[in-house]
Amino acid sequence: MLNTVKVGMVSLGCPKNQCDAELMLARIAKAGFRLVNEPGLADVVIINTCCFIQSAKEEAIEEIMEAINRKNDGLNKKIIVTGCLAERYREEVKDEFPEIDGVLGIAKNSDIVEAIYGALLDKKAASFGDISGHCMEGERLLSTLPHYAYLRIADGCDNRCSYCAIPTFRGGFRFREKESLLEEVRGLTENGVREIILVAQDVTNYPDLPGLLRELCGISGLKWLRLMYCYPERITDGLIETIKTEEKIVKYIDMPIQHCNRDILKAMNRSGDERSLWDLIAKLRNAVPGIVLRTTLLVGFPGETEERFTELAEFVNSVKFEHLGCFAYSGEENTAAAGFPGQVDEAERRHRAEVIEEQQEVRKTAFLEGLKGREYETVVEGYDRYFEMYFGRNYMYAPETDGMVYFSAKGEKPVLGRFVTVRITDVVDNNPIGETV
Repeated sequence: MLNTVKVGMVSLGCPKNQCDAELMLARIAKAGFRLVNEPGLADVVIINTCCFIQSAKEEAIEEIMEAINRKNDGLNKKIIVTGCLAERYREEVKDEFPEIDGVLGIAKNSDIVEAIYGALLDKKAASFGDISGHCMEGERLLSTLPHYAYLRIADGCDNRCSYCAIPTFRGGFRFREKESLLEEVRGLTENGVREIILVAQDVTNYPDLPGLLRELCGISGLKWLRLMYCYPERITDGLIETIKTEEKIVKYIDMPIQHCNRDILKAMNRSGDERSLWDLIAKLRNAVPGIVLRTTLLVGFPGETEERFTELAEFVNSVKFEHLGCFAYSGEENTAAAGFPGQVDEAERRHRAEVIEEQQEVRKTAFLEGLKGREYETVVEGYDRYFEMYFGRNYMYAPETDGMVYFSAKGEKPVLGRFVTVRITDVVDNNPIGETV
């Protein structure tokens, strides 16, 4: 009986990869297999990998090795590897890990059930296809909390940043039709989803993004709509106006700028400079009062001198992004930047990332201190027994990315997924603390 075969999945990396995992999970459940949350309890474990940068590859390999160790101990019987690492290193994954019972490239995610059958019959599968045929649509089994979901509106990328290998294993930019997206969100909201987070390699490359957003906002049941992965050069006046005027769009935007120095950005094959970024940020903050900005930086890029790094550090210290992530440059094979002159020592790259992150902690403290006494609508996401407080997110916090708001409750016990009003009263370890009102 299939329902006696336990299948578990470990999904690594970004929300786009998570959407792939959810499509596969729905197929597995529909086929009648029994899904388990703990990989150690699974007869068949699927590892949906990431390989964006070196640390992601290392994490994926570590997860594969853990599964192999469990298999050797008799806990897992079969191992199937999917996702970006499987797609990018097709032969290497098969050759380096003979204990694996199946490898699927991204374009073959829809064959996951067949791969499980094959593994159970001791028939090792290695299946790959044209990445442009990668399926982005279909029934999903959500792995998020029930009140929010990611909506992948596109996949692949045409930007060809010199440091990025994503187009080599995710392919060129291709988007989903608007009606398909609207239908999916209608179904999600009918099943209790209140927040939709738009994701893609480049959300702002979607044709008529403002028009899509307006139609999504017309769906009843939807409360919050959040934008992630927006390229600064594609944040148009029309998009800003839409964010400003549509109440369901949370006043939050994620735009990875990577750097501010003109020469570094040009070498990255990105446009803009410090002045253009300043102008965009000022425009956003003037047009949308209270907007929260998240960004990502890449430090230690070839040619980043001490002066250019200092320019970046001073820029972000002046801008004061509410949320910021910083990565040390990783020279990826099959990227132009890997062969550039002026490579920065690895230890120095890591040091520069640490400097930016330490400075951001100071800026974040000041930002959070300014929230004291203010009240924000907050979605309830759980209860922390250690702190003896509830936690959740207001509009300033994207799930799984920016942290939590902790709060005590007066009167009625908060319910998971419901929205309550929380007054911020304190800041502890850079976590806002509050109470319901």
